[in-house]
Amino acid sequence: MEDPEHEPVTGNAPPPPENVAIEMRNVHKAFGTKEVLKGISLAVERGTSGVVLGGSGTGKSVLTKHIVGLLKPDRGEVWVLGDRIDLMSGDPLDRKRLRLGYLFQGGALFDSMTVYENMRFFLDRHTKLSKGEKNDLVEESLEDVNLPQTKHQYPAELSGGQKKRIGLARTLILRPDIILYDEPTTGLDPVSVRVVADLIVKLRDTRGITSVAITHDLLAAEIITDRAFFIYDGKIIASGSLNEVRKEKHPVLEEFFQGTEAYGSA
Repeated sequence: MEDPEHEPVTGNAPPPPENVAIEMRNVHKAFGTKEVLKGISLAVERGTSGVVLGGSGTGKSVLTKHIVGLLKPDRGEVWVLGDRIDLMSGDPLDRKRLRLGYLFQGGALFDSMTVYENMRFFLDRHTKLSKGEKNDLVEESLEDVNLPQTKHQYPAELSGGQKKRIGLARTLILRPDIILYDEPTTGLDPVSVRVVADLIVKLRDTRGITSVAITHDLLAAEIITDRAFFIYDGKIIASGSLNEVRKEKHPVLEEFFQGTEAYGSA
């Protein structure tokens, strides 16, 4: 829900259409002399799932850090939910980030806390809700990922797939509009990959959550994606449906879809 007192942060540039949740316009980013992003442009519509494919070191993680405002571009614009997040700082940026969820690759759970305590810690840190309201949100979020029975378990007692889903439940607890997934299925067996990917689709279809997933897992990508973006050497070399990207005639894409990892810079 938009804040009625919120003044859009747009700079002098025209904002994207209302149906666009995320747009990057000609984004460049360098670290020292190494240019990591070289003119990235992409758009993800509200309530859809985008998948960013590519090898290690090609700029995928740097791209997503721009979307959450952890990095600022050297050149270009980053639009999130109607605002230029690259121009935001302080409290406005913090408020915007509360509308963005980020699922870390490892789940990022505290080993010394139960699942319930992990979830409550997140709410205690970011909200002023009553104890009863927090308990209700924990219960609802665990139901969302079909793991209510794990509430009193510790992360060490969970499988890899369960940890991913608990991490997602914790992300859902603040009811974000957008969720960014960093390799959401890495290290999982094919059955667990399908469970996690199906859950991402369910959240898109039932909650209208916009998703952006970084992955090199083709099974997950086939289930999740409405639109795929393939990044190589800091540039998007193909975009469209996964089938459209698959049909592009480019040696890097051909290697990727043949299941090799002999692409991307170190």
